[in-house]
Amino acid sequence: MAELARYAPGTTVSLKEISERQNLSLKYLEQIVTPLARVGLVKSERGSQGGYRLTKDAADYTAGEILRAIEGSVAPIPCLGSVTNECPMSEQCFTLPFWAGLDEVINQYIDSVTLEQLASQLPALDSAAQESCCSCGGTKNEK
Repeated sequence: MAELARYAPGTTVSLKEISERQNLSLKYLEQIVTPLARVGLVKSERGSQGGYRLTKDAADYTAGEILRAIEGSVAPIPCLGSVTNECPMSEQCFTLPFWAGLDEVINQYIDSVTLEQLASQLPALDSAAQESCCSCGGTKNEK
């Protein structure tokens, strides 16, 4: 998503290009982009100039909505992962308030970070950045 956000709105980017730039397998990216497209966060374009593009401005996405689209719930324990807690032990669970508090903090944080903020951390699109495996500055060829 951050790779898509670095381009002008409406610009399509191929998964192959993202794969090469981020040193991720094409198969892995295909698994990630499928749920993103299903919920309308990205749109695919077919053809020789095809690829994927964002469906809204990068500032209008949150890390939370992206993570939830890919992963589902980000709750730290399963019983907090749905609207109603159906755990038969929830009434007696003395640690539930701790987990609920952690869940609240996690969600507040990931919902406060925008895709635009994440994309701003990417290195510039120059030849040196294309050799970088990520924003850490290491290179793809380091062993």
